[in-house]
Amino acid sequence: MYDIENLAALMDKHTHQDGVNPTAIPRVFLIRASHTTTPLHVLHAPAVCVVAQGEKQVMLADRIYRYDRSRYLTVSVDLPLVGQIVTATAEKPYLCFRIDLDPFLLSEILIAAAQTENEETAPTSSGLFLNDATPDLIETATRLVRLLDSPRDIAMLSPLIERELLYRVLVSPQGGQLRQIAHGESRLRQVNAAIGWIRRNFDKPLRIEDMAEQARMSASSFHQHFKDITAMSPLQYQKQLRLQEARRLILGQSLDAATAAHTVGYESPSQFSREYARLFGAPPLRDIARLKASPDYLLQA
Repeated sequence: MYDIENLAALMDKHTHQDGVNPTAIPRVFLIRASHTTTPLHVLHAPAVCVVAQGEKQVMLADRIYRYDRSRYLTVSVDLPLVGQIVTATAEKPYLCFRIDLDPFLLSEILIAAAQTENEETAPTSSGLFLNDATPDLIETATRLVRLLDSPRDIAMLSPLIERELLYRVLVSPQGGQLRQIAHGESRLRQVNAAIGWIRRNFDKPLRIEDMAEQARMSASSFHQHFKDITAMSPLQYQKQLRLQEARRLILGQSLDAATAAHTVGYESPSQFSREYARLFGAPPLRDIARLKASPDYLLQA
């Protein structure tokens, strides 16, 4: 018999420090926090996140999503999020199971399950959604984490259990949004192609027409579908990528603010400083000093 307490116990056993802990299972990470956190900015990759203990909220633009062991989070495209762990203590730490999504594997599962119906007629919706954490899903996640106790079984069994877990997400009430990733002509897949292009070119001036061409849409249609999925305009998305990358460069490579600003595409240092402070709550030097004094940034991955 598997339940959420089994999953929490296994995750507690296999995480010995706060932060995002990689595992021997491909694409699986165990996240632990022994305290609540301040809001943390992160570019969140497509993933399924199942909380076994504690509670977290994430903000996408002005939309707030709160989840705990009763609901799990699915992110279907790369999204700039602000996350905050709101329930965690040293005695009962926040514990979260995360599995990053492989779109090719999702396509294989849909084909095998004969669920290849056209999702194009479904309304374009947010690239982030919550679902009820069903006993079947929790059981599957628990069996996957339990493989960490049997390392020799991981290579053989983890792909099978991963497929089962993703199948359960795909057939969930909100699974239609995730199924669109596997359909080459879906709006989500087309916008995702443009997001990849923005990520590769975020330090360069961007034109809506160029991004729309990547998505194979008209400029007006692209702008609307992009905002439906990401809750922000393409240029707002680019700005968040620039500022997060600049912060990473200042923190991780000890670049000065002016050099980081130029590296990510800003021509005006004063504009960079204003927009940086607006997003992160303080100018670069003060923000980085605050980050270095806090362990919270370990949880931004």
